[in-house]
Amino acid sequence: MRETRIEITSHGSLSEIAAEDWDACACPEAADGGRPADPFTTYRFLSALERSGSVGRGTGWQPRPITARMEGQIIGAAPLYAKSHSQGEYIFDHAWAHAFERAGGRYYPKLQIAVPFTPATGRRLLVRPGLEEVGMSALVQGAVQLAAENRLSSVNITFCTAEEAEAGEQMGLLHRLSDQFHWLNRGYADFDAFLADLSSRKRKTIRKERRTAQAFGGTIHALTGDALQPEHWDAFWRFYQDTGARKWGSPYLTRAFFDEVQETMRDDVLLVLAERDGRYVAGALNFIGRDTLYGRYWGCTEHHPCLHFELCYYQAIAYAIEHGLSRVEAGAQGEHKLARGYLPMQCHSLHWIGDEGFRHAVAEYLEAERNAVEGEIEVMTSYGPFRKTQTEDE
Repeated sequence: MRETRIEITSHGSLSEIAAEDWDACACPEAADGGRPADPFTTYRFLSALERSGSVGRGTGWQPRPITARMEGQIIGAAPLYAKSHSQGEYIFDHAWAHAFERAGGRYYPKLQIAVPFTPATGRRLLVRPGLEEVGMSALVQGAVQLAAENRLSSVNITFCTAEEAEAGEQMGLLHRLSDQFHWLNRGYADFDAFLADLSSRKRKTIRKERRTAQAFGGTIHALTGDALQPEHWDAFWRFYQDTGARKWGSPYLTRAFFDEVQETMRDDVLLVLAERDGRYVAGALNFIGRDTLYGRYWGCTEHHPCLHFELCYYQAIAYAIEHGLSRVEAGAQGEHKLARGYLPMQCHSLHWIGDEGFRHAVAEYLEAERNAVEGEIEVMTSYGPFRKTQTEDE
C-alpha cells in the first residue's frame, strides 16, 4: 500500500490561505449557502481579527495558522497563534507559567490553537469531512513539532469539542476540563413555555426581573443583518470600551474589528440595544451559529436594574426560541446564570508540554481539577432552576 504523505505548513497570516480552502475545512456544512455551525472559525471572522489589528504585532497574539495538505489539496487547518502572554484565552494557565518560570523554565512564547478572545466551544482541528482521523493527527503532530523545533514550552488547544478531546488524549495530549453555563432549548413554543418548565420561585423571579428591566424608560431593539447601521456600532464600541477597561485594562478588540464584522458578518450578528431619550445606553452582542446563539459582549453607559439580565440572557433565550436554535452559550463564568435557566456544561482543552517533569506535575493537577469540576457540575445541576417533578409548586 502506498503511504499517504501529508505536508504541514506554518503560515505567517491567514491571508496566505485561500478563503475557500479554509472554509472547506472550517465550515463545510455552509457550502450550500446556509449558516456555519461555528461562526468563529470561519475565514471571515479570523481574518477580521487580523485585518483590524486585534491580533498581530504588539497584541501578544501572533497568527501562525497551519494547514495540512495531501495530494495537493488542503485537508485540514488550525487557527494557531504564538502567544507572549496568557490574556484573552479564558482557560487560565497563569499559575503554570509562574511555577515553570520559578523553576528556571521559560513559559512564553507558547503556541495556542484557539479563537482569540472567544470562550466558545467548537472544532479547533478543522478537517474536511471523511478525513478527520488522519487530518487531526497531522495537525496535532505539526503543531507539536513546531513547538519542539523552536523550543517552546507548550501547545494549548482551548475550547475544543469533546470528540477532539477524546482523540487528543489518545494522541498523548493532556485533557483539561472546565465548565460554562448554557441554555438548552427543550422544544419550547415561546418564552412562557420555557418559564413553565421552571420552579415557581424561579419563574416569578424572572418575570419580576423582566418587568423591572423593561421599565428602564426606553426601548429595546434586537438588530441583525441590514438593520445594523454604523451608529449602532458606534454606540456598542462605547459600551465595549467601558467593559474592557474595567475587566482587562484595555479592550482586546479594535474599533476596526466591528467595521469588519459589519461588512462581512452582519447576518451572523444579533445586537441587542437599549435606547433611552434618543441615546443608546446599553447593549449586548451575540453571534449566530447554525444551531447556537453565542453571547459575547455586554456594556452600558447607564445603570438600570436588571437590564443586564434582560439584554444578555432573556433576549437571547427569546431569540433562540423564536428561531428554533437549540442552545445559547452565554460566555465564560457566572454562577448567577444558573438562576436564569442556564445549566453548567463541560468544556474541554488539550495541552502538550515539552518538559517531562513539568508535564507530569500538570497532569496531576489536571486530574484533581477534573474531579473538582465534575463534582461542581453535579452539585450545581442539582440546584438548577427547573421543576423536579411535573407537579412541583414551590
